[in-house]
Amino acid sequence: MTVRVQRTFEFDADPERVWAFISDPEKRARAISVVEEYETDPTDDRKATWHIGLPIPLVSSTVAVDTEDVTRDPPRYVRFVGRSRALRVTGEHTVEPTDGGCRLDNVFVVDGRLPGVERFFKRNLDRELDNLEAALREELELPA
Repeated sequence: MTVRVQRTFEFDADPERVWAFISDPEKRARAISVVEEYETDPTDDRKATWHIGLPIPLVSSTVAVDTEDVTRDPPRYVRFVGRSRALRVTGEHTVEPTDGGCRLDNVFVVDGRLPGVERFFKRNLDRELDNLEAALREELELPA
């Protein structure tokens, strides 16, 4: 089973500032609650490894998810893919200017490879997008 969540956020902020956040693999990782730690690749700013903790059977420690920005079209679009033994995740973020700010369209798709992964993300992926929006608002110094 595949879990897909799509959400749009509106910000009274310069699109370039939203782009600076959403195109940064480290900032994206910090916003996701199940990412217990992460490392960015010192030789490639498009790659990072997330160590995620999933409270499901068969996963007794964190799972390393190797992520890579596979498409970047600054300052408008970034698509990343994360791969691990437990799941595959893709994320797409599109920044569109609006009158007085911008809109950020987000799409996340999780394909579980272990029992319980899809169920966990079906229950929690929407909350993770709330976390992403909250982190962006904090970065932009906007009210929640």
